[in-house]
Amino acid sequence: MNTAPFPQLQAFLAVARHRSFSGAARELGVSRSAVSQAVRQFEEQLRVVLLVRTTRSVALTDAGRRLVEGAGPALGQVLAALTEVSAQPGETVGRVRLSVPHAAVPFVIAPVLATFRARHPRIEVEVTVEDRLVDIVAEGYDAGVRLTEIIERDMVQVRLTEAFRFVVVGTPSYLARHGTPERPEDLLRHECITFRSQTTGALYAWELERGRRTWRVPVRGGVVTSDADLNVSLAEQGVGLAYAFEPRVMEQLRTGQLKRVLEPYAPTVPGYFIYFPAAHGTLRRCGSSCRPRRSWRCAR
Repeated sequence: MNTAPFPQLQAFLAVARHRSFSGAARELGVSRSAVSQAVRQFEEQLRVVLLVRTTRSVALTDAGRRLVEGAGPALGQVLAALTEVSAQPGETVGRVRLSVPHAAVPFVIAPVLATFRARHPRIEVEVTVEDRLVDIVAEGYDAGVRLTEIIERDMVQVRLTEAFRFVVVGTPSYLARHGTPERPEDLLRHECITFRSQTTGALYAWELERGRRTWRVPVRGGVVTSDADLNVSLAEQGVGLAYAFEPRVMEQLRTGQLKRVLEPYAPTVPGYFIYFPAAHGTLRRCGSSCRPRRSWRCAR
């Protein structure tokens, strides 16, 4: 049997619903003669009469009734699916999966997501918050947000934030009890809240820099965590010194709850970038400052 052309099947089912060629024409937005011609060609192709026509009414034959019962629901599902995925001119439809580190959420996701959804209501956004290093292609993500030092060279990168620093912080009470470190090596004599990578399981050495010189200090302490927020919370309670994303602790620094130490050694990173495979678009790559650096901060 020949395969039924989609427009002709659609015309026939519209006539069957309305029991009228005129009603089908109004539904489909075409002329009555176009509907009549489509149904006639459909019957000729199938070599069967589907409709009985009189001057006053239209009725289904037995073959027509069987076709409506068999094809009607399926066509309805197809049309519903096509409507769901189709876009109006200027409209974007689809789903975006993002991998984002915890520290970036309040700065690059939370402030814009509601506005984005209001402007693009037919885009579903799935945000997975995780600090481990993610292969966004292998794991089915459309894009990721990370510090530029982790992003592979073959990815398109688009800046989301300005450059910022990582700083060592502690409470005034902790510093009064234990003293203030003046040089990076002084950290080895302090209680430091250490961070364990969710990717490698290794403890991070704190990175410091001054001019062209860099330090990687293998700090230790009585608490190890993989959560940056807990790290800061423990520092606020005076448990020890923490190494923190500076924008995350700006309010605590402003109120004096925390104080920076070793500030001349605070390293600066280019900031957070969204990245995705080049095949996903043609956005401009970031500048020459975006050279990948393999550092302990990568997981953040």
